[in-house]
Formats: sequence, C-alpha cells, structure tokens
Amino acid sequence: MRTHTRITRTVVLVTASLLGAAGCAGHDSGGDTAAAPRAVKPVAGCGAGSWTDPADLAPDRKAARCDKGAPAAQPLAKKRKITVATGTLSAEYVAPLQVAVAKGEFTKEGLDVELKVLPTPDALPLLAKGDVDAQWAAPEAAVMNGINGGFAIKWVAGNFSPDPTSKSGLWVRLKDGESADHVEMAGRKLGTMIGKGSVIAYPMDTSLKKHGGGLDRISFQQLGSADVLTALQNGGVDSAWLLDPIWRKVDGDEKYAFLGGQPVGEPLGGLLFGPTLLNEDPDAGVAFLRAYIRTVNTYFAGDYKSDPGFVTELAKLLKTDEATLRSTPSMRMDWEIRKGTTDRLQEAYAGSGVSKGASVPEAKAVDRAMYSEAVGHKL
Repeated sequence: MRTHTRITRTVVLVTASLLGAAGCAGHDSGGDTAAAPRAVKPVAGCGAGSWTDPADLAPDRKAARCDKGAPAAQPLAKKRKITVATGTLSAEYVAPLQVAVAKGEFTKEGLDVELKVLPTPDALPLLAKGDVDAQWAAPEAAVMNGINGGFAIKWVAGNFSPDPTSKSGLWVRLKDGESADHVEMAGRKLGTMIGKGSVIAYPMDTSLKKHGGGLDRISFQQLGSADVLTALQNGGVDSAWLLDPIWRKVDGDEKYAFLGGQPVGEPLGGLLFGPTLLNEDPDAGVAFLRAYIRTVNTYFAGDYKSDPGFVTELAKLLKTDEATLRSTPSMRMDWEIRKGTTDRLQEAYAGSGVSKGASVPEAKAVDRAMYSEAVGHKL
C-alpha cells in the first residue's frame, strides 16, 4: 500500500503543477479550437509507403517510410531555437534525435535544437507554459490528466516499436511447478523503475491478465535502474519489467520466464508538442518533424545495427558500450501513432487508480496532421 500511495501521490502532484501552469498560460490552450487548414502538397520521395492506416495494429505491419534523404529540407525564412526536454540522452530510443542533431538535419530546416535532460515531472509544466517547446516522452497519466484540465499538449509523433525477437518486458522468477505457459501472477511483487502512471502500464496489464493478474492484483516495488535485475535475482521481488539490454542477463535461464512486452507495431511514446509549436509556430513544428522523419528514413529505415560503422558512431553519441548496443536487435523506429493507443493507455491508468475524471478523447490528445503534412499525405 505504501508503494501504491507513493505512485499515486506522484501523479497527483505532477497533475496539480500542470494545471497551475495551464492557469498561467495566458491564451486559449484547450486544444478544441480548430486551426485553419494548412496546405498539404505532395512530397518527393514520400509515396504511398510514407503513410499507413492508423487502425492497422498488425504485428507485421511495415512502418511508414520515405526514400533515403526524404522529405527534403524546407528551411524556415527565419532561424528558430527549439528546446526539447528528454528524460535521458543515453537510451536507444532517443537515438534519432541525437543523430538528427549530430548530422545537421535540424540545421537544414533552419532550426537550432537543444536537447535538454529533464525528468518528466519537471518538464511537463514547462511544456504546458511554453518554456520548452517539445518533449521526447509519452502520453503518460500525468499528461492525460493535464490535457483533461484544459491546456494544449498533444502527442504528435511516435518513436519506436520493438523488434519481434526482443524480450524487453515482464519477466518472472518461476516457482516450483510453474512454466512460461502457466504462471499465477496474482499477489506477486513486481519491481520496476516505472510506476502505474507510465505508458508501460498498458502492456504490463495485458501480460498480467493473461496469467491471472492485473495491475490491481499485484504490488509494486519501485527501484533504480541498476537495482531491478538484482532484486529479481536475489528474491527482493519475484517479477520485474526488464528493459534492453538487461533482459539478456536472464534470457535462457530456466528459473525465469518472459511473459510479454510492448505490442509489436504500436509505438507508445515519442514527441509531445506544447502550445508554441502547436498554435503559435506550426511551421517550426512541421519543420522539426520533417527533420526527424528524414533522419529515420536516412539512418534508421531498417536493421541499422547491421552497419558496424554506424553502431560505433551510435555508441559514441549515446555514450554507451558498443557491445551492449549490439546485444539487442534494432528497434523499429516509427513516427506514426496508432488509432486507439491513448484510449488503451487510459483504460490501464483508470484500472490502476492514477487517472481521474473523464477519458480524454483521442482527437484532444493526438495530432497526426503535422507528420502527415511533412510526408505530403492529406488526412
């Protein structure tokens, strides 16, 4: 109960600070006011494959792609400084932003982009007020609660979905007589860096329910990133959410079983824009997404880890061990947002008690128009 209280209190405090930021915004930020339609023109190198049906949740769905180097840069008339908050600069899912900065893709658009490390609870109020322009994060419970409070933060682009062979996700230490196909999760203690208000609550709840559990039927032990695996191995917890590449430490050990991870083909995070790029300077918002998408098409279109030179370069950018980076399969970088993801996330938040009030409609939380414009697709 103490852990649950701490998780809930964190979400409540973040939401309260967000609502206070919204009250100080000084302009209409509800996100319901329809902006004037923007002209969408065909984009060279971005054909039919640059857009996929948002309703397609098939695990084998091919991620949207343009040709290498597309969409071409369209420099803004005036150079623009953009600050992007991110919780880390060392995680692989941040690699497209790191590479876009290093390769000058943002500069080609007339953007001076600064990546600033800020914990999500600290960054969200700044995003709501316009003190930072974008956030590389996810539509977590605090974000959805804040949107429900009436200010403009929208999820405008995805980040990645896991390779089908990845085993990043829920692992359990098996009891006598149990196997991966038969595990009783109800009553277990789960160790994780991530609380119930994270987007991981959705796939975690799905995996738990397949084994007699659910977010409301287990207890949480929040741990530091370096402590999750240790706690699982020494008995401090009997299940854990293990990220890349930590799960490699238990893969193949018969004492442990992998129960499931993030849905294949469905990004759960990416770029959040605040009122500045959504309402005040959408040209800069589209330019940012154009550079991001071009970076994915140029450097992350397929199995980017098959290029030894690029892996070496990536390891230096992320300040991580090259062997560690090679030990897991390439992520499927994906700028698109699937239909219904925010609905499924909110169901998990409500079930775990960290989301209050009415569910936020997808149209109020998600904006596909900017990445659509960047690839020349008319909605």
